[in-house]
Amino acid sequence: MSSDASNIRTADQVIRSGIAGGVAGCVAKTVVAPLDRVKILFQASNPEYQKYAGTWSGAFRAGMRIYRDTGVLGLFQGHSVTLLRIFPYAAVKFMAYDQVHDLLMPTRAHETNIRRFSAGAISGAISVLFTYPLELLRVRMAFDTIHGSASGKPMRPSCLRTARLIYAEGSAQPSAVPITRELFHTFPLLKFYRGFTVSLVGIVPYAGTAFLTWGYLRAAFVPVGPNGRPRATPLADLGIGAFSGALAQTVSYPFEVVRRRMQVGGLTQPGRWLRWGETVRAIWTRGGARGFFVGLSIGYLKIVPMNAMSFAVWQGMKRLLDL
Repeated sequence: MSSDASNIRTADQVIRSGIAGGVAGCVAKTVVAPLDRVKILFQASNPEYQKYAGTWSGAFRAGMRIYRDTGVLGLFQGHSVTLLRIFPYAAVKFMAYDQVHDLLMPTRAHETNIRRFSAGAISGAISVLFTYPLELLRVRMAFDTIHGSASGKPMRPSCLRTARLIYAEGSAQPSAVPITRELFHTFPLLKFYRGFTVSLVGIVPYAGTAFLTWGYLRAAFVPVGPNGRPRATPLADLGIGAFSGALAQTVSYPFEVVRRRMQVGGLTQPGRWLRWGETVRAIWTRGGARGFFVGLSIGYLKIVPMNAMSFAVWQGMKRLLDL
């Protein structure tokens, strides 16, 4: 009887942990959605916006151009897919982190930096595996611009239209690499995993560093109450989350740039699956070492408040849900 009750409580805690993480992710992403749109345009070298890249003022001017051309909705283009993706992504990530954390570090005495890093990296990898196709849809919609339709009216990219375009890529290009064409023909859903390998590799340093820094700073600066739980305030959560995000962004940013280029490769070379090597060489040829950090300044502008809000709302939701 008690064993069953314990299992029910554990399942209930897992569900509440997922809800807390999902809500935190949605709030954080909504706060920085306009910056995210501009950053994707810069990273993927959209020809219409590349002239603005490289400066803070350029990011502002790019945002103003989007607003002038398409209004407020243009700044949030692709955000509906972002929310569809971020809730399960953040829910799985934070839920997995809680479980892996308890497994690797059942008590504070077991907490080490390598275990903190491992818990974050594992949870990040699990979340990417399950939600990557939605991430690809979001990037494609953010990268795309308004097109004219047969009726002459501007046609805004939609989730369904973008998914259809991705699914159809490579179906009629005779010059495509044979192996890639065969893969696309046999496993068409692979088209929704363009850039997945570099994303999976990139999430390890990002999530690992973020949760390592988060755990280390909380252990070092947040006092523990009589019940053994950290007595963090929302302000402390915001500050630690912001610093964790900035450090994680710096470590993993080159992977993110390569991933974005591979994700939008279907638009520039629809019949091919861009590989790591050629993508890295293309970035190096065009911009050298700085090419791997294009948009990093706006990345900080986005990631610092996003991570601050994400960690703070996550902790606030956990307190609200009695976790």
